[in-house]
Amino acid sequence: MQYLALWNSRGREPTLGWMMQPASGLVKWGFGLGWGADAGKAGLPAGAGWRLMAELLIDLFMDLTRTAYGTWNGGRFMHFGEPLSEERFLKVIHHAYNQGIRTFMTADVYGSGAADEMLGRALAGLPRESYCLVGAIGHDFYSGKRDGSKGFPRFTNPVLRPPNQFAEYIRMATEKSLERCQASKFDLLLLHNPDLVGYTSDAVWKGMERVQEAGLTERLGIAPGPANGFTLDVLLCLERFGPLLDWAMVILNPLEPWPGSLVLPAAVKHDVKIITRVVDYGGLFHDDVRPGHQFGQQDHRAFRPAGWVEAGSAKMERMRDIAVKHGVTMLQLACLWNLSQPGVKSVIPTLIQEVGEKTKAIESKVDELALLPEIKLSEDEQGFMEEVGNNKGCMDLKGANRTHTGEPLPDRWGVLPDHEVAAQRWGINPEADLAYLHKPAA
Repeated sequence: MQYLALWNSRGREPTLGWMMQPASGLVKWGFGLGWGADAGKAGLPAGAGWRLMAELLIDLFMDLTRTAYGTWNGGRFMHFGEPLSEERFLKVIHHAYNQGIRTFMTADVYGSGAADEMLGRALAGLPRESYCLVGAIGHDFYSGKRDGSKGFPRFTNPVLRPPNQFAEYIRMATEKSLERCQASKFDLLLLHNPDLVGYTSDAVWKGMERVQEAGLTERLGIAPGPANGFTLDVLLCLERFGPLLDWAMVILNPLEPWPGSLVLPAAVKHDVKIITRVVDYGGLFHDDVRPGHQFGQQDHRAFRPAGWVEAGSAKMERMRDIAVKHGVTMLQLACLWNLSQPGVKSVIPTLIQEVGEKTKAIESKVDELALLPEIKLSEDEQGFMEEVGNNKGCMDLKGANRTHTGEPLPDRWGVLPDHEVAAQRWGINPEADLAYLHKPAA
């Protein structure tokens, strides 16, 4: 425990101080009046002129740590690899905590609340100040109907409610998620997989601000998805609501620098920190998905274009010498590359228990993430890896897209005039920089 205080040793003067536990990042402030005789109650030197008033201590909840763990790991709520049993799922979360990973993220729609509940059970009994809790709301599984593989509708769907009811829904969904997580407050609350309304609506972000003012979350952020894209939408959201935003989540890894890297300069300008997901590139950077790997029928990765494992593996081999040089695994190399990018402060790879022989235990993947060393890749190393992994134009992006016609869809819409302005401001040409350039032959 470290302590710093400002006091007046002559007696009854206002006094301000803080206590910090470096391992957890917890900071507490106290303000009080008192004489030195009371200093011992706070563990302060006698004569410090301090009386600690416990009822006025305020916990400033942890911010996200460098590495993070998501409840989509382990295949129970997202179809990746072998689904873990309930017992092992809980034990892996315990293992992550014990190994030093102290940021845990969930989304209320996973398992229609079941992922929240599992995380709450796993973290029950641990000091709340010792970990960062991240929640995500956005899909309405309370009153909305699931549309097959498309999932539940966003709460902003006009069929479900008008804008003047957005704040009420946000408050309800946040409270219910916290209850399932057995917590009173999130350290960060994300708007999860927003539609066009979510990126642009004052009513949405006023609702998010209200739950923050109500003490239900310390910070606010946005998590685009589930697929890749939304570049112009994130830029526009940063420009409109940047003062409210603390974090944004993007897909980014050395084999997928595009288009996520395009939003990083704007995030830095608006002082919004970036957490990156899919750092593992569909599991390849775990080094146990090799050419010829057989994915299960329901595995999301089985629907990727043919040959993606072979192509990705070949590119990874060109990067392997850098990992050997620094004495790190390929997953750690991917994390270090991400953390070397502007504004990126946290990484949350998908940890998968792959099916088949000669695959790694998911617990060992947790260990690799937890043991991520403090290494800064050189500019030459970063540039080489980005050149090798260049994927520009490899997919048809979601979100604002020039080729979209007709009414907006939940995850795709046309480019609006405000998108055009944001693109120009950040030097992005949608036709050249966001286009699908490698369409397969008909």
